[in-house]
Amino acid sequence: MRCSENSKALARSTEMQDTTLPEFAAIIVAAGKGLRAGQPLPKQFAKWRGKPVIRHSVEALLRAGADPLIIAIPPDGAEATNAALDGLEGFTLVEGGASRQQSVARALSQIEMAQRVLIHDAARPDLPIAVVGRLLAALKHHPGAIPVLPIVDSLSEDIDGMMAGSAQRERLRRVQTPQAFRFEDIRKAHGEWQGDKDAGDDAQVLRAAGGEIAHVEGDERLAKLTYAEDFMSDLPPVRTGMGYDVHRLVEGEKLWLGGIRIEHHKGLAGHSDADVALHAIVDALLGAIGDGDIGSHFPPTDAQWKGASSDQFLKHANGLVSQAGYRIGNVDLTIICEAPKIGPHREAIRARIADLLEVDIRAISVKATTTERLGFTGRGEGIAAQAIATVLSN
Repeated sequence: MRCSENSKALARSTEMQDTTLPEFAAIIVAAGKGLRAGQPLPKQFAKWRGKPVIRHSVEALLRAGADPLIIAIPPDGAEATNAALDGLEGFTLVEGGASRQQSVARALSQIEMAQRVLIHDAARPDLPIAVVGRLLAALKHHPGAIPVLPIVDSLSEDIDGMMAGSAQRERLRRVQTPQAFRFEDIRKAHGEWQGDKDAGDDAQVLRAAGGEIAHVEGDERLAKLTYAEDFMSDLPPVRTGMGYDVHRLVEGEKLWLGGIRIEHHKGLAGHSDADVALHAIVDALLGAIGDGDIGSHFPPTDAQWKGASSDQFLKHANGLVSQAGYRIGNVDLTIICEAPKIGPHREAIRARIADLLEVDIRAISVKATTTERLGFTGRGEGIAAQAIATVLSN
């Protein structure tokens, strides 16, 4: 099922052109049912970060220069695959077999000539070009290479729910794809495969044929999508919100700013403690996750918030960020006033905000400026604050 005769129709990006890679062929294994992911269709065709899962790998390998690119698909999967890859050119579809090993063997048979081949699982959509480069470089000295990551947790052998032993994690590695091979070596190894069970990956096939496999550094981005919760990362990986607030300075009020009390002859007036800095951050966080503003969560008409500490507003916003599937990346706060001077209190404010948000203080920036005595802040009638918050998907 040839989708295009031009397997380089999708040109390399500038980043790829700056990275010199040898020529290589590639296979994407996408013939499984993917039922554990809890999607209404095989997971390779489900949406992840705005695109079908399989499209991410296809685009990445085409940009890297894969020629040819063979995709092993489920029986009767051509229509779904072509829909997922609409607008792309430079790949060939082949119906997979009853096992992963058979699917790869069929895909290998479609490659007429190549020196190197990458074999990749469609369920690992985030494919860094640096890993491809490391794999291909390793083939200069070895017939096969796989990306691996260390194991940081202790390991326990389980028998009937009980610990039966342990393993030396220092010698173990987590194996990822793509896996790289000299083409003739892996083609021959698949032809000789006699395993009673399906091969877990292609490195096992080559090793069974006597080929050595080199380890290269993998990447956490190559995580495999397996369960329904893995698709929760369909949320945008980064979101940004902006907040702005103003309160009047009046006699007889305490001045709370950035979560700390500052001695001053005037304080900020408002329904709560009127901490204009924390209010701006709350709105920035709520804006980043698209969840209204501070007034919608803490109405000034509600008596329970009369004189309330803004600390609880910020903690509440932080909890909503977590519930939305995000964590705080950084907060940048600017306080606008003629007085009091913010400089002497800057580090205390940073520390307090970091404590309330449960983040490293390096994620918090606090700046101050004046309006050169222009406007209400310049006349000392009030204090304004603006904040930008960035949140990252978990």
